[in-house]
Amino acid sequence: MSEKLKIKLSIANRVYPLTIDASQEEGLRKAAKNIEAMIKQFEQSYSVRDKQDVLAMCALQFASQVEQKSIDKENVNEHVEEKLKSLNSLLQAHLIS
Repeated sequence: MSEKLKIKLSIANRVYPLTIDASQEEGLRKAAKNIEAMIKQFEQSYSVRDKQDVLAMCALQFASQVEQKSIDKENVNEHVEEKLKSLNSLLQAHLIS
């Protein structure tokens, strides 16, 4: 069974205590650091007073990045599948002749 860790992450001036698997710690700390950096960027770029608005914009930004990567991966997979079908057709034609 995985070792559980108790950590505290600070996001938007709030501390969140979490109990996690040890293997998740690095990813969660990096995620919190990225959120903090994005918060700072939004606060400097836009005159946003409410932390909830900034956090909503961060969530939207991260979610859109995940969705875009999924779309890009799907497009790459379709392209690879087309290439493989083409190669398969060439091989079949060569083997038959």
